[in-house]
Amino acid sequence: MERTFAIIKPDAVAARHTGRIIQRIEEAGFQIRAMRMRHLSKAEAEGFYAVHRERPFFPSLTTFMSSGPSVVMALEAPDAIRKWRTLMGATDPAKADAGTLRKEFGRSIENNATHGSDAPETAAFELGYFFPGIDLIG
Repeated sequence: MERTFAIIKPDAVAARHTGRIIQRIEEAGFQIRAMRMRHLSKAEAEGFYAVHRERPFFPSLTTFMSSGPSVVMALEAPDAIRKWRTLMGATDPAKADAGTLRKEFGRSIENNATHGSDAPETAAFELGYFFPGIDLIG
């Protein structure tokens, strides 16, 4: 089993897609090992996305991620990182495959409904960032 980190971003929460996204996660065979609704501060968003600090999109990304509540989750499944990234689809919803979460719920490359870890090291950092000191169920 592998664990990965997932976010239902503020755009999808505001559009009331949270329940449908969680349903799709469970139907895809993931176990949700931890879940919290969070309204990130700008500083928390900047810390989480620090790897992108020098990128031109960093200010708008962190402003967006702190614009409203999001849902953070620890997901578990065999090959969870790859499986979650496949379910999410391409970063740009216009380029995402039919049936993916971003194709269905995303509006733009930044307002793309979901986030997911891209590697085991990233998943470890992201899970620790949002679930510090928490013994994940399972």
